Amino acid sequence: MTTSALAGSPRSSVAVPTTAVLIQRAWRAGVVVPAFNIPYLPMLEPTVRALRDTGTFGLIAVARLEWMKFGAQSLEAVAEEYRRHGDPRYTRLHLDHVPVIDEDQQAVDYADTIRRALAAGYDSVMVDGSRLSLAENIRCTREIVELAHAAGVPVEGELGAVMGHESGPTPPYDELFASGKGFTDADEAARFVAGTGVDWLSVAIGNIHGAIAQATKNQPKVAARLALDQLERIHAAAAVPLVLHGGSGIQREYLQLAFKLGIAKINVGTATRQPFERLVGQSLSQAQDAVYAAAVAVLREELGVTGTAAILGTI
Repeated sequence: MTTSALAGSPRSSVAVPTTAVLIQRAWRAGVVVPAFNIPYLPMLEPTVRALRDTGTFGLIAVARLEWMKFGAQSLEAVAEEYRRHGDPRYTRLHLDHVPVIDEDQQAVDYADTIRRALAAGYDSVMVDGSRLSLAENIRCTREIVELAHAAGVPVEGELGAVMGHESGPTPPYDELFASGKGFTDADEAARFVAGTGVDWLSVAIGNIHGAIAQATKNQPKVAARLALDQLERIHAAAAVPLVLHGGSGIQREYLQLAFKLGIAKINVGTATRQPFERLVGQSLSQAQDAVYAAAVAVLREELGVTGTAAILGTI
């Protein structure tokens, strides 16, 4: 794993497995690694504390839209905050969605962004070419795999359309789910993994992102469900650890089955962001306490993944 993001930590001399190894361990054991998104820098410390206090291994993640549209400032600022608070017994630093084409349909200098993340010490990175054709998605993802693997860093790609970040109204969730629109295709997943060499694959099987538009970002998330039969086909075809974005609010019974069908990483954002935003104008400390409480609740009640640091061998 990269070490620069941990260089400021008093625990940086501890020998720890790489992120790639840990996700592989989770995948083979049928457990999941939560990745908590950090749209505001003060959310990082209470999130790390929640993971530590519950004995859970997780990723601290930031996506491009979180420094473009929220308060994360920059990927370097998040890395600096992580150097102060990260704990290699329980955490790694992950660069979440770096789109090739963003939610506003603008082209992104994705390769430069990922080079910056590698220089800043991120332990894993994600490139999102899901708005491209399959051939273009494979080409762009393979470019990042070659770049990151040369630095010893694993790469997550995405295939399928995980809704929620697009501007404008989306169709009713039940209509989307019944149609299967945007769901990851198993045969395409096999082609994508073979053509890119990607380490992990983010899939669309009914999961949905929390809204980011100003008018809707404070609204409750849709109670999403998962097409487990489709997940089983993707798992068999792709033969790599799978990732579920938009993890907040999915019914626990769906999640527990999904973890046995290849989901080794799950992203959590809305569940901790909204409590922070509700309280930060009144009191930063109260907002941070709310992040801690929400993260613990997600780990214990929604995901049921406490104690995984021991299972994965980081402590």
